[in-house]
Amino acid sequence: MSAPSNQLQKTPLYDLHLKQNAKMVPFAGFEMPVQYAMGVKKEHLHTRSQAGLFDVSHMGQIRLTGPSAAADLEKLVPVDIIDLPAGKQRYALFTNEEGGILDDLMVTRFPSDNDDHLYIVVNAACKEQDIAHLKAHLGDSTTMELLDDRALVALQGPEAAKALARLAPEVNNMVFMDARQMTIAGADCFISRSGYTGEDGFEISIPAHQASALTQQLLEQPEVELIGLGARDSLRLESGLCLYGHDLNPETTPIEGSLIWAISKIRRTGGDRAGGFPGDSIILQQIETKEIGKKRVGLTGSSRAPVREGTELVNDRDEIIGQVTSGTYGPTVEAPVAMAYLPKEYAALDTSVFARVRGKKLPMTVSKMPFIQQRYYRG
Repeated sequence: MSAPSNQLQKTPLYDLHLKQNAKMVPFAGFEMPVQYAMGVKKEHLHTRSQAGLFDVSHMGQIRLTGPSAAADLEKLVPVDIIDLPAGKQRYALFTNEEGGILDDLMVTRFPSDNDDHLYIVVNAACKEQDIAHLKAHLGDSTTMELLDDRALVALQGPEAAKALARLAPEVNNMVFMDARQMTIAGADCFISRSGYTGEDGFEISIPAHQASALTQQLLEQPEVELIGLGARDSLRLESGLCLYGHDLNPETTPIEGSLIWAISKIRRTGGDRAGGFPGDSIILQQIETKEIGKKRVGLTGSSRAPVREGTELVNDRDEIIGQVTSGTYGPTVEAPVAMAYLPKEYAALDTSVFARVRGKKLPMTVSKMPFIQQRYYRG
């Protein structure tokens, strides 16, 4: 049963955060750590150089099983789910009839003797609507189970594999987007080699009653420090990764969101299973014609002043042409970085625009994303 809307929920690691002197803030209906004593900038840089541990237990974890589970889910996303190999994970999008994005999610297929076995992670703020969406569209032979009795942590950074391998040596055999069910320190875990920082790393689903003990063992590794939501946001932004509700929304299509790579070729025009998902005609037409009214772009600034979400963007004639959807100062790139939607005529690389910040026009340049080199481990 969900908690009352006015009562913040707590993750299974809440007490651990308090012991670690975390600064707690409301986020997506939960009390979540925004930073620890190290501070946001040092937490960010520690993750880039060693390994950061994030509590992401507020995310929604869902299991789908049944003979038609993959086919049922594929009807809701423009992604190849039916042919997703066992032991692999894939990024997906729930779309609406107008081609807009209802949520982005991760889908894993685990081995199963007979029925499909899919494990899904959805965004915390969209969890309730996603559950309702699935309930409304899944067939009678597909069972949906909410995994409310599990925590979720992310171990990210260039030293993440070294740290985790001391507890689970078999993770050394995994590459980017591999997924496994394995026992770690006595806990039955779901683990994927993936994350939200642009670094190598892992996301680990743990039974809630064992989450604190396993997290403590991870923190005992010399490379690992707890990292809060503040650094998580700056890390994902430097890596050009979208935050739903900010950079993606129901009024924006995947093509406008620069996510054409997330539309599986088999689901595009000419593919063996072309279309068949909500908004397919609009999305496929945009792929074919390349006619879109706006496009998600990256922006970098020449000053040190961060350009925050909601900042207006103007051209050299002072005409409003867009708005920043995410923005901060990037500690790794040592410059302001941002995402925004701009009309197609302003979306080309190296185009100059201006951000209105406290009465000043700060020059920004349309730049390639990610802003840093992604370091996923591909073997």
